[in-house]
Amino acid sequence: MLRALKEALKKNEESILKALSEDLGKSDFEGYATELGITYEEINYLEKHLKSLMKPAKVRTPITQFKAKSYILHEPMGNTLIMSPWNYPLMLTMVPLAGAIAGGNTVVVKPSRYSEQTSKLMKRIIEETFSSEYIALFEGGHQTNTELLELRWDFIFFTGSPNVGRIVHQAANKYLTPCILELGGKSPVIIDGTDDMRLVAKRLAWGKFLNAGQTCVAPDYVLIKKGYAESLIKEMRIVIEKMFTGNPLSSEDLPKIINKKHFDRVKGLIEGSKVSYGGVSDDGKMKISPTLLYPVNETDSVMQEEIFGPVLPILEYDSLDEAITFIQKREKPLAFYIFSKDRKAIDKALSSVSFGGGCVNDTVVHLTAPELPFGGVGNSGMGSYHGKRSFQAFTHDKAVMDKALWIDLPVRYAPFKGKLKLLKMLMR
Repeated sequence: MLRALKEALKKNEESILKALSEDLGKSDFEGYATELGITYEEINYLEKHLKSLMKPAKVRTPITQFKAKSYILHEPMGNTLIMSPWNYPLMLTMVPLAGAIAGGNTVVVKPSRYSEQTSKLMKRIIEETFSSEYIALFEGGHQTNTELLELRWDFIFFTGSPNVGRIVHQAANKYLTPCILELGGKSPVIIDGTDDMRLVAKRLAWGKFLNAGQTCVAPDYVLIKKGYAESLIKEMRIVIEKMFTGNPLSSEDLPKIINKKHFDRVKGLIEGSKVSYGGVSDDGKMKISPTLLYPVNETDSVMQEEIFGPVLPILEYDSLDEAITFIQKREKPLAFYIFSKDRKAIDKALSSVSFGGGCVNDTVVHLTAPELPFGGVGNSGMGSYHGKRSFQAFTHDKAVMDKALWIDLPVRYAPFKGKLKLLKMLMR
């Protein structure tokens, strides 16, 4: 089934890239790198390791249960619901679907209505590849979501905003349905000025403006040590113009904002802010140029919500402790990034900040590694997947102790008089 899914995607690659371009304005390169490529890597990993992942896991048995063997069996969660978002509509549907298939589940898929062309294409691909009794996809909007969440599922996998995640969690609680919530939040970047600023700017700009900033793990704001902000902005301007030319709105490599509602929301965050670079938009194309805001205060509107657009606020700090405290006062982020050559500073930040996942001296790329779990913490989500954790996410570990019949230790049975000393020897 995993092979069938991959073959179906390969067969429809051209149509998929076209749909991603229509929905989000993604170039073929970006569409393949961030959607198809990551999906293929996940399927390949699961296909390669599935035999070992499925094997019963042997575990130690305490001496008090002699003679017995203990092991863990992996069984499918059952009938599962996968609800996926619009920003990476193919990858964030197909990667969890691959995990559900690997775990042996039946699946109902509900993609976002905002990514209309990709959702429509995925429906056709799934219907041509799998029996609807095994995997089915339902299109639709709020009403479809509501009706699906009213049903009883064995497991729910949701990717989206924290606000909608709360609704999904509440619906799951009705039947005590386990769920994984992949949410988001304001993912911070700390820059202490010890790295080469040109390289910092390149990696920061790449992660921030990927998919026009519509990435759940995109750098949401920068905390930079005082005295280095102007240097960062200077290098960011050079890098942005190299990536997207001096007129980014005409660049085919800069995606568009998904719809008018989100376009207007992001534009509203720019208005009234101090724009250091960019800030230009095109209502017809629904594009916003890469934008740097500086200086920014923590009370500004752009710091009150996840931006989810190509806008980067830059704030300054005096000491690393101040930067860490700034982050700790807010909801736990899905991602955290630090650029530094100072190993002590890196270790201090990593041990002090609670976050889902992140990078040292880069951005976003941690989610491309199948061996690393991807997931949030606190307000940014619960549970994780990718690689072996995708299999684990969609399976239940069934614990079994298999006892021999030829021996039966009498110590556990009443009467207990005179047995306590022996018990303490066995269970010390």
